[in-house]
Amino acid sequence: MPENVSILQLLGPVVLAFAAALWVTGLARLLRRNRPGATAQRTDPTLTGLPHQRQTAPEQEAVELTPAERDAFAGLVRRLNGGR
Repeated sequence: MPENVSILQLLGPVVLAFAAALWVTGLARLLRRNRPGATAQRTDPTLTGLPHQRQTAPEQEAVELTPAERDAFAGLVRRLNGGR
């Protein structure tokens, strides 16, 4: 090891070479995965990063109101509409 070269100067090219190797590997994997022939190999067309989505809407609920509840609701609607 030369006396006038610090340890950081010696490690710099090694770190850069390692980062370049990782970048090239990642780029090669990305290009290989997104090439036109690779889409035929995929069997699941869904996106894996998204949670499972429901295929049907939730069931509708209906509650029968008593006459007193209907009158109270009508009064509330009148009050919110400004007494019209």
